[in-house]
Amino acid sequence: MDSLQALREKYQAIQAMNLNLNMQRGQPSDADFDLSNPMLTVLTEEELVTPSGVALRNYPGGQTGLLEARELFATVLGVRPSEMIVGNNASLKLMSNTLMWALLRGLKHSDGPWVNQSPKMIVTVPGYDRHFSLLDALGFELISVAITPDGPDMDAVEKLAASDASVKGIMFVPTYSNPTGDTVSDETVKRLARMKTAAPDFTIFADDAYRVHHLDDEEQHDPLNLLRAAEEAGNPDRVYLFGSTSKITFAGAGIGFMACSEANVAYITKLTGFQSIGPNKIEQYRHVKFISQYPGGVEGLMSDHATLLRPKFDAVQEVLGRELGEDGRYATWTNPKGGYFVSLDTSCPVADRVVELAKGAGVALTPAGATYPHKNDPNNSNIRLSPSRPPVEEVAQAMEVVALCVKIATLEYDAPA
Repeated sequence: MDSLQALREKYQAIQAMNLNLNMQRGQPSDADFDLSNPMLTVLTEEELVTPSGVALRNYPGGQTGLLEARELFATVLGVRPSEMIVGNNASLKLMSNTLMWALLRGLKHSDGPWVNQSPKMIVTVPGYDRHFSLLDALGFELISVAITPDGPDMDAVEKLAASDASVKGIMFVPTYSNPTGDTVSDETVKRLARMKTAAPDFTIFADDAYRVHHLDDEEQHDPLNLLRAAEEAGNPDRVYLFGSTSKITFAGAGIGFMACSEANVAYITKLTGFQSIGPNKIEQYRHVKFISQYPGGVEGLMSDHATLLRPKFDAVQEVLGRELGEDGRYATWTNPKGGYFVSLDTSCPVADRVVELAKGAGVALTPAGATYPHKNDPNNSNIRLSPSRPPVEEVAQAMEVVALCVKIATLEYDAPA
């Protein structure tokens, strides 16, 4: 084992290299974007009316999006086209819109606007920082439960949902959770669908952003569909699913979509009809035509993404395993089968120090605490690693720095005062 002094000398040598590496946010690489470049020219002037008869340049089309887009993206979420709403470029926008209408008017089974009911939302930790900031901005009180290899800690969720009518729902990532990479088990889905809730309008907001983001070509076991499970449990209106093409095609110019019961589709689109005549039909049809023509469709495109991403995730695992060992002395970390992140937990409460040291060595990491509400990680241990955007060589180099910083921070913490 290297001494703290020896590790600090290595650190100073790295500082002299003036690195500028970024592992901070889960952005696709330019090589990932290049896969979708043909979409830019996929439409012609001869294709101004869809096969279903909608004029792309005119107003009509409706709040639910193009039929062709609903049919395509229904296959991503595993639902019926009639349960789909396809919007513009961000699932977060659809999610926030649904929450805002819930606050202002309530959802289908609400007895009034949520804003008057001191609403609370269950969230999983470590989790997605944008979920936390959105809910916080809208005035929800956040109640944290742990994410487990089977999804949310259902003992805690069931207890909270059954005991307090102001607990209006749960928001989480069901497939390849951000940042841990965990996926809900079939039993978790069943328990979410059938559990007793004090609030008659308790709602599951499932952000299935990584539903098709597998890192290998092995056949994957998709969990039970939340919509179908809720329907079978007698709670057909309990679930809203969300997804997008932000990491399938273009991050800033993709398509957001959501799925819910047909009754919820009718309810929420009546409200959104006051806000807009409809979404961008040209962008929707551009996606439909491009993805439909791509060899293998969605699965083929995602397989090509996996080919680009897999070596980067492998580099993270190789460096951490080699430098930090498997005994948990310094840290533990996830080895996800999909998604965009690796979750690292330091063995000592030193995450903030690791991030500080990494920054000093030219490596930007997600701020410590970001994976918890109000940026307050009670253990000061979790760090979200995002290897998707840099080239694989930079990922490996950045991870060497991260591993070194974990060692230094740990030995500093253990050193006698």
